[in-house]
This record gives sequence, C-alpha cells and structure tokens, in this order.
Amino acid sequence: MNSETFIHILRNELVVALGCTEPVAIALAAAKARTYVGGNINKITVYASAGIIKNALAVGIPGTGQTGIDFVAALGAIAGNAEKQLEVLADIDPVAISKARTMVDEGISVVHLADTPTKLYIEVMIEAEQRYAKVVITDNHTNITLIEVDGKIVDTGGCANASFKSSKEDRNSLTIDSIVDFVNAVDLGELSLVKQSIELNRKAGLDGLTHSYGLEVGKTIKENVQRGILSDDLISHAMALAAAGSDARMAGSTMPVMANSGSGNQGIAATNPVIAAAERLGASEEQLIRAVALSHLVTIHIKSKFGRLSALCGVTVSGTGASCGITYLLGGGKPEIRAAIQNMLGNVTGMMCDGAKGGCAMKVATCTSAAVQSALLASRGKSISSTNGFIENDAEKTIENFCRIGNEATSEMDKLVLEMMLNKEL
Repeated sequence: MNSETFIHILRNELVVALGCTEPVAIALAAAKARTYVGGNINKITVYASAGIIKNALAVGIPGTGQTGIDFVAALGAIAGNAEKQLEVLADIDPVAISKARTMVDEGISVVHLADTPTKLYIEVMIEAEQRYAKVVITDNHTNITLIEVDGKIVDTGGCANASFKSSKEDRNSLTIDSIVDFVNAVDLGELSLVKQSIELNRKAGLDGLTHSYGLEVGKTIKENVQRGILSDDLISHAMALAAAGSDARMAGSTMPVMANSGSGNQGIAATNPVIAAAERLGASEEQLIRAVALSHLVTIHIKSKFGRLSALCGVTVSGTGASCGITYLLGGGKPEIRAAIQNMLGNVTGMMCDGAKGGCAMKVATCTSAAVQSALLASRGKSISSTNGFIENDAEKTIENFCRIGNEATSEMDKLVLEMMLNKEL
C-alpha cells in the first residue's frame, strides 16, 4: 500500500461528530426529509433496524437534556441542518427543543422496528399538509440511499452496499505490518486529521472531568486519585480521560468529537488512552501523533472485518487500537504491537453491546485498563499463547477469529438483548 491509500482511509473513517452517531443519523434523515416538505408536520414515522434502536434508545441528545428516538427525529425535522451531516444538530435552540417535546407528547413522532436484515437501517417519513417525503439511510450513518417524495423517487444517492466510506479493497489491504510501516514513515504534515482527533477528543475528556455528566465515571476516578484512594499513575489517568469523554458524549454534551468508523465512543477510546499515556511517559508531540495514527488505523483494520454494528461492544476494538498506540509509545515494534493485540482480544472479547447510554463510560474505562495492561505485558515480550482459547499464533488470524465471534455467534444474543430493552419496566 502506498501512503496515499492510508491517508484516504483516515480521511474517510475519521469524521467529526456531534452527539452519538445513531440518534444523530436519525436526525439527519429527518432533517433531509423536511427539506422536501413545507407547512405544518402532521406525522413523523421512523423505522429503524435493531442495532440502531439499541444504540439510539437511551443515549443523551446533545444540548437538550433529552433522550429518545421519537424526540431526536422531531428535533431533526424542526431544526436540523442536513448540510452539516453528523453535526446536524449544531444549531438547535430551546424553542426547537420544546416543540420537539410537544410533538412527542402529542404522538406526532413515532418509532417502529424495521423488518430488515440490514444492521444499520434508518427510514424516516415526514407527512405534512400537502405532501410527504421519505429518506432512507443504510450501512453507514450518512449514507442516504433513497429519497422519495409523494411516491416518486427523486434520489438514490449513496451506495446501498457500502458499510464504510473507504473502499473495501483499500481496507482489505491493511495489515498490522503495513500500518506500522506507514506510521513510522509518513510525513507528520499528512496527519492533520489525526492531530485534530487528539485536540477534539482530549477536550471532550477534559470537559467530562470538569462537569457532571451521566455516571461521572471519569470524574469519579479523578476525584479518588485526588483523595489518595487510587494511585496517580498511567492507568488511572488513562481510564479517567477516556471514560470522561464517554461520560460527556453519552449524556448529550454539545462538544464535537472525532469519530472512528462511525462511532464517537470508538474515536474517544482509540485516542484518549494514548494521549494520557503520552502525557505520563513524556512523549513528544510527534510520537503522540504517530501513536494515535497507529491506534486509529488498527481500529479501522479490525472494524472493517467486525462491521459497523455488532452484538459485541465496539470499544473492545478501539481499546485494542489504543493498546497498540501505547505499546508504540513504550518503544514497541511490530512483534510487541502484535502481542498487544493478542493480549487485548484474549481478554475483552465477549463484552456485549446493550446500546449507547451512560453505562458505556464504564466499558470504556474497563477496555482502557485492559489496553494499558496489555501494552505493558507486550512491551516485555509477553503475549497470550495460541494454546489459549481462540488465540492463534498469528495476530491477524486472531483478529479473524474475534470478528467471526462478533458476526456469526451473537445474532441470537442481539435479539434477546433488544427484546429485554424494549419490554422492561422503567
């Protein structure tokens, strides 16, 4: 692979996002549909796949203090700016929030489970006084594959089979060794997007450490360090900064983050642990940027086989990327980075996804802790042996096994978890 291919992948898979990407994608579809209809809105109907409902049901909507798929669809229709893509809700105000809440209370905005095998599927139909419009998003969060107005198809943009913005051929050519070679050789000037991810995601983490969001996982870790209950070491610092970013994002912070492979939480978990490690290890800016680039690319490499949405937690993937980045900062080369992957996947595989919500920050903290431990072991040449479980001699084959578990063995678990989420008593 040449350097331009890696840069192209980074440009396509690192995207600035405001709010959790699943509800934001619903808002984007609603905002786009609204551009085709005028007058008062009589009905908003959302059909979404199980994975979308799972990740959009309970997560905070940025700047609103609200949750709910019906609410975010109404908000997108009222005040969303479709031109801003994943920052569609950047311009909302209290009046729009109140109107959206009223629409939900009056039953104007409703949600249904879509009957589709597509894991990422969003359909929003807006019925107004004189016409209706329907917008469909499939496979990735900004991939509009159908726009229908009054029964006529006006656009079939996007690509119905594209689960990633970068090409399958490019992503399939990624390997651990080629990623490390690229990270070591690339001119820093080509990594401006990686540098931006460091700036944005670190700010989100600091915001979560300063203010009270959600479960306050990161803030609680920091406070217990200050009280002397926890050590002021690399692992506590990394857990606090990473979890605090997730605390803020899941609770509806208005601060944008750099998403990785369609997930803001994955972007945070791939970035902030490496930033924290660099701060504790006294790494240079160049070392930090290269280490974060490594983390992002390993995350994209694994996610390309793992898929956008799964019954397993995606932070296990970005935590693996972070462990590679931390190993790099500890002076590790290709053998140590491969060992970090073996250690991580032999540890955190099996963590299930039960939707995007405040509790995700605890999973981020858990995977960050594992990332540091895995890196420390790997930097000493310690790796989980192929005699252990599904771990292979080759880290690339271990990744294949991990992704098979995520894709082939968990569909029934995903259905069961969604059933529990939709039918529980609150």
